[in-house]
Amino acid sequence: MYTGKTEQPCCLCDNPDTATRIDLPPRAVPEMKHSGPIAWRDIVGEVSIHFCADDWELVRDLVLDMGMSPLGRCNVARASFDLREDFEALLNDIRDEPDHGPVEQRMLEESEAVLDDEDATDRARVEARLVRWTLADRLPS
Repeated sequence: MYTGKTEQPCCLCDNPDTATRIDLPPRAVPEMKHSGPIAWRDIVGEVSIHFCADDWELVRDLVLDMGMSPLGRCNVARASFDLREDFEALLNDIRDEPDHGPVEQRMLEESEAVLDDEDATDRARVEARLVRWTLADRLPS
């Protein structure tokens, strides 16, 4: 049984025909709709959300033109991410939570480079802004 990342439908409208994928740090999960029961600290790697072509236009305008995040409207059940194995239940063994520091640092550095690049695509700029907003508390003052 494969439990890794899979292609998901649009996180806003559930349309299976998606046009754009955005990768975010696990810390973005609590900002998403219906995220209460998900232990975001157990996520390994990035969280991917997908948008259909129609919703992508709206998301792009919200982020780039209006400075608003769409994450509160994105259904986390339609996100794609890997959860660490539940060793506590399986083996009666306690494991440390994944360290998100390296993933978050890499994503912050990549977002800085994208935002400094005048030729960056709209998709890259939207992803960079969402990463920065999600990790705002980790930014240097």
